[in-house]
Amino acid sequence: MSNIKIGVITVSDRASAGIYEDISGQSIINTLREYLTNDWTAEYRLVPDEIDEISNAIIELCDQQNCNLIVTTGGTGPAKRDITPEATEKVCHKIMHGFGEEMRRASLKFVPTAILSRQIACIRESSNSSLIINLPGKPKAIRECLDAVFPAVPYCIDLIGGYKLETNESVIKAFRPKN
Repeated sequence: MSNIKIGVITVSDRASAGIYEDISGQSIINTLREYLTNDWTAEYRLVPDEIDEISNAIIELCDQQNCNLIVTTGGTGPAKRDITPEATEKVCHKIMHGFGEEMRRASLKFVPTAILSRQIACIRESSNSSLIINLPGKPKAIRECLDAVFPAVPYCIDLIGGYKLETNESVIKAFRPKN
């Protein structure tokens, strides 16, 4: 069993109520399985669109489960119940503005409504540090956003003192500066 854990949080009132199956969280897991050559385990959580439930899931995955990477899906739009960025900011110490900017820029190649997306990325610093990335809720958009930002993720995890993520370079190439 691997000691690398990656947190995956789906934020959805309907999926958490069992009204429909969560395909977005599985989409993240499948994409990361393609990207990474490391042996890792997904720490999966499914929560409703409630600030405290989202924040508590992030805290638990960072502080208790020692996930250096936590990826959320859902709740990043302008609708009244879309509050994932606010829940993420509530428990983070550093906002990583470039991630959100790049995800929106990449998504604009596909849909003009990408400007409505409010996804962000942040660092939570505790006894364990985590990079938390908020993604949209649709599997196609999840892949487009992860393709855009993931080359920087392994180096970011290096910089916060996390595990060393290795990528399958035929799928996605991580960027690390030469020493």
